[in-house]
This record gives sequence, C-alpha cells and structure tokens, in this order.
Amino acid sequence: MTTTIISVPAIHCDNCKNSIEGALAGLEGVTTAEVSVPDKTVTVAYDDASVDLADIKVAIEDQGFDVA
Repeated sequence: MTTTIISVPAIHCDNCKNSIEGALAGLEGVTTAEVSVPDKTVTVAYDDASVDLADIKVAIEDQGFDVA
C-alpha cells in the first residue's frame, strides 16, 4: 500500500472535493482518497500493483483540475 499527497491548486470548494473524491473512488486499487480544501491537496492511499500514480493524476485532471 502506498500513500501520497498530491497538490491541486484549483481546489476551492466542497464541489471540487466531491468531484475528485468520486473520481478516485472509482479507480481500482484506490483504497482512500481525501481532499483537503484548505490545503488544496489530495491524500490518496492505493495499491501500486493495481493502479499507478499517473492514472490517479489523470483521473484528477479528467475532472478539470491541474495537478501541481
């Protein structure tokens, strides 16, 4: 299990939070995804044998957010 923190500067509201968390919950191998609106970060725990960090970043970007 791997846990990483991803900076997403455009996070500014609960809708952003729900959008990102929902997208990541749909990825096989992601066990938890928690968005911090004040910190503008996404903390993701995932099985790196099932999904890689690039896929996680693409899922965030597909929701309209740039990953720093």
